[in-house]
Amino acid sequence: MTSPVGLHRVVEPAGVLPQAAWRLDADPAIAPNEVRIRVERLNLDAASFRQLSEKHGGDGEKVRAEVLEIISTRGKMQNPVTGSGGMLIGTVDEAGRRSPLGLRPGDRVATLVSLTLTPLTITDGLARWDGRSEQVPCDGYAILFARSIAAVLPADLHPELSLAVLDVCGAPALTARVVAEHVARRERAGDVRPVTVAVIGGAGKSGSLSLAAARRAGAGRTVGVVPVAAERDALAAAGLASEVALADARDPVALSTAVTSALGAPADVTVVCVDVPGCEHGAVLATADGGTVIFFSMATSFAAAALGAEGLAADVTMLVGNGYVPGHAELALELLRGEPGVRALFEARLAAD
Repeated sequence: MTSPVGLHRVVEPAGVLPQAAWRLDADPAIAPNEVRIRVERLNLDAASFRQLSEKHGGDGEKVRAEVLEIISTRGKMQNPVTGSGGMLIGTVDEAGRRSPLGLRPGDRVATLVSLTLTPLTITDGLARWDGRSEQVPCDGYAILFARSIAAVLPADLHPELSLAVLDVCGAPALTARVVAEHVARRERAGDVRPVTVAVIGGAGKSGSLSLAAARRAGAGRTVGVVPVAAERDALAAAGLASEVALADARDPVALSTAVTSALGAPADVTVVCVDVPGCEHGAVLATADGGTVIFFSMATSFAAAALGAEGLAADVTMLVGNGYVPGHAELALELLRGEPGVRALFEARLAAD
């Protein structure tokens, strides 16, 4: 019997969901409720790519070899250190007659579920990838389950640009929801103070989208925090934040000082979009009592976040960004189209890659 969440594809260990499985069955023959995608490009998540690149000292050949080894061994792309994967774009090759996804052969799509739970086979040895960028041109195939999510690629955007945006589309959607809730709460209480938002990693993909989403959701003041002067200048030129601050997010005191100096007080909402570990305590310290911290980075230690908040006696709500909010793909693409600063940052990043 075929499971809508892919249990029938789990090889080992038995009884777990595909994301938690060590190995999946990536057989291209599909069940009636599955879809087979001919893969064109993978987008490795930032935390995973950084870990692999640092492990191999930037040697692209070694990075490529390890990615191939992971996929061939596990039947999916799941970094064994970070536990994360990424997403892909491709063309629908075959759709099972009972698939509820509404996809047809020939549709060009981006998967909105992680590669950590997507059966995947690479057939070209990643011959066109130099191992030095998050985006991985390739040939192969992937399987979507009945409970998977995919978006048909928009005709007005370059596929690589769409892939980069859709890879992080959960971040701006959840940021917008949380900021709107804070704004509504203040309005109900007759509190005229503006809601303030800090985005750690504001010049990155998820960070720039989150800054734009926060402003549209009613944030009165925003600060984007970045680690180096080049990113500070790029984010300031993009015009997405009220203030831009320079700080190492791994230094709790420096991060908190940068945010409070920029905003005049700790932030009501802090969004963590960096791809390095050790940013949890600074994010908590930079957030006002009664505020919310949203963790989007796959490098986050949620034990460190919880214990850090307890140790700081911080009355904050901490949310794990799970990558899915209804309407998240549409919102992210609309922000890209409607916010020149967002588009400029994305295009510059793709050009650098």
